[in-house]
Amino acid sequence: MNKITGLIKYIHIHPLLWAIIGLSVATAHFMELCMLLLIIFVHEMGHAAAASLFSWRIKKIALLPFGGVAEMDEHGNRPLKEEIVVIIAGPLQHIWMMGAALLFYELSFVSADIFHLFIQFNLMILIFNLLPVWPLDGGKLVFLWLSLNQAFPEAHRKTLFISAAGLISFIILTLLTSPVNLNIWVVLAFLVFSLYHEWKQSRFIFIRFLLERYYGKHSDFRTLKPIVVREEELVIDVLERFQRGCKHPIIVEKDGKEKGALDENELLHACFAEKVLTAKIGDLLYVY
Repeated sequence: MNKITGLIKYIHIHPLLWAIIGLSVATAHFMELCMLLLIIFVHEMGHAAAASLFSWRIKKIALLPFGGVAEMDEHGNRPLKEEIVVIIAGPLQHIWMMGAALLFYELSFVSADIFHLFIQFNLMILIFNLLPVWPLDGGKLVFLWLSLNQAFPEAHRKTLFISAAGLISFIILTLLTSPVNLNIWVVLAFLVFSLYHEWKQSRFIFIRFLLERYYGKHSDFRTLKPIVVREEELVIDVLERFQRGCKHPIIVEKDGKEKGALDENELLHACFAEKVLTAKIGDLLYVY
C-alpha cells in the first residue's frame, strides 16, 4: 500500500491542460473532460502501480492535453513477464471501471446518459491504446512479442515498421471517416512525432540497453542463450545479436570447431571500457 500511495509524488499535470480545462468550463464540456481525465488517470496509474510492485524506477505519471503517459526509467532489461504485466495493467483498469459504472447505473446512482458516455469513453480509450502503434500499449506488446525470438535492435526496428504501417492505416481511416475532427488530428500528430523521435533515437536506445546490462542494473536473467560466432566477427556485430531477457555466453568458432568462449560482460567491457567496437571477437580471446 505504501508503494501505491507513494505514486502520488510522480503525478505531473501539463500546463496546457489547465487551459483546456478552462476552455471546457467556458464551453460547458467540463463534465465530459472530467470523465476522460479520470479514465486516463486510472489507466496510467494501473501501469505505474504494476511497475511499483516490481520496484521499477518511475520517472513521472503525466496528464497531457491529449492523453497521459506513465514514464519508466527502464531500458529493456527487465524480465519480459514483468513488462507484459506492466503493459496490460493499464488496459485492465477499463474492465473494472466499466463494471463499477454498470453497478452505479443499476443502483440509479448515475443517469443513463452519463453511464453510456462513460462506457463509450472507456471503450474508445481501450481500443485506441491497443492499436499496434508505438508508443501505445499495443505497440509495446508488439515489441515484446518480437523480442521473444529476435535480437533487441531487430525487434525494435520491426516494431517501428509495424507501427508506421498501423499509423498510416489510421490516418487513411481518419481521412475517410472524420477528416475535420481536430482532436483526432492532434493525437495523430503526437503519434507521428513520437514514432519519428523513436526512430531517430533507435541507435541511442540500443546503446542504452547495452549500457544498462554492462552496469548490471537488471534482474537476473533466467534464460541462457549461447551465441555462436566466427572469430573474425566484430564486437559490435555480436552485440547487435543480444536479446532481451537472455544471458549470452559467446561461443567462438574457427573452421566449424569451438576455439574458446567469452562471457557477455567481457564483450560489454570491450565496448564501453576499452571502446573496441570494431575489434574481432577472436582477438578478445587472447585478452581475456
